[in-house]
Amino acid sequence: MQNSCFGMSAPLEGEVRIPSGCAIAGIFHKKGGTVSGDVIIRAMEPMHDRSNGLGGGFAGYGIYPEFADCYAFHMFYETEQVRDDCESYLKRFFDVHSMSVMPTRQIREVSNAPIIWRYFVTPKAWRCQEEALDEDAFTAAHVLEVNRSIKGAYIFSSGKNMGVFKGVGFPEDMGRFYRLEEYNATCWTAHGRYPTNTPGWWGGAHPFTLLDVSVVHNGEISSYDANRRCMEMYGYSCTLMTDTEVIAYMLDYLTRKQGLSWSEAANVIAAPFWSTIEHLPDEEREKMLLLRKRFPSMLINGPFSILVGFNGGMMALNDRLKLRSMVVAETEEVAIVASEECAIRRIVPGVQNVWAPRGGQPVIFSREGGED
Repeated sequence: MQNSCFGMSAPLEGEVRIPSGCAIAGIFHKKGGTVSGDVIIRAMEPMHDRSNGLGGGFAGYGIYPEFADCYAFHMFYETEQVRDDCESYLKRFFDVHSMSVMPTRQIREVSNAPIIWRYFVTPKAWRCQEEALDEDAFTAAHVLEVNRSIKGAYIFSSGKNMGVFKGVGFPEDMGRFYRLEEYNATCWTAHGRYPTNTPGWWGGAHPFTLLDVSVVHNGEISSYDANRRCMEMYGYSCTLMTDTEVIAYMLDYLTRKQGLSWSEAANVIAAPFWSTIEHLPDEEREKMLLLRKRFPSMLINGPFSILVGFNGGMMALNDRLKLRSMVVAETEEVAIVASEECAIRRIVPGVQNVWAPRGGQPVIFSREGGED
């Protein structure tokens, strides 16, 4: 069985198996300054061999100050007819303040691109009232509905004052394709893909997002089926044929819907072992026990390192056994995370404060300077 999407024919999960690689990187300006997109591209270049050209992508935060109050929809379309149908849907539920083709450049290394458009929208107030949802919940629900029900259309970025740029190609090529050097961001995350048991297609490249939460992931989720079924009970649909998608939805559910802090959310998806919890101080032990009992199906099993972007911060997290590489570095102004130290030193050559987080230890940076 073949899946044809956005001009590509790709095998479905289970029909291909490639040894795991993948590269992740991120840079966050702790004082609210900005970093040019060419910096994150250069960070990915030394990790070229961790990818195989089947997916590369970036997420940038603070890149749309002129539309900071709008949700920025980045969209893939298979055909112009699908675009017309999807735009009719969007205009029923959102006020569209700007719409245009996504700025790209033609390069030899990137081919078979879908139709890529960008929209800046706000929910119609009366529609929110009709559905009894706040703006975030309303927008998330309709993003999921488009991706579930409009065949050949995919909203791959939907946050405020942020955007995802991804596709089939090596990450440095995708960065040039999307002209990232023209953007300045308070935070960048990046991914170079080496698919293991899921297809390489434009929608399956990382980052995966919902609203302003973006996730890049190196590894494999052996608990994916249980995690996916859990999220489906809460109205999320995993339609993108890549296990990483479910992480974005779990983090959205835990932080936006349940009100957990990022540290608490990390202690759900990478929960300490029961044997570790037993030896914690009383108050911390009770907290960890509550999280494990309350969200048992959101524990991620399998090797992983993930980098999460959100408005105002960035979180790095390894699996509990630290089966995927991840290095963190920090200067007075910026925090940098990468799969390999060479990526960090490519963009900040003289950095001194470099370390590898423990397994299951969330490293969280925020504009307020906070770190867990």
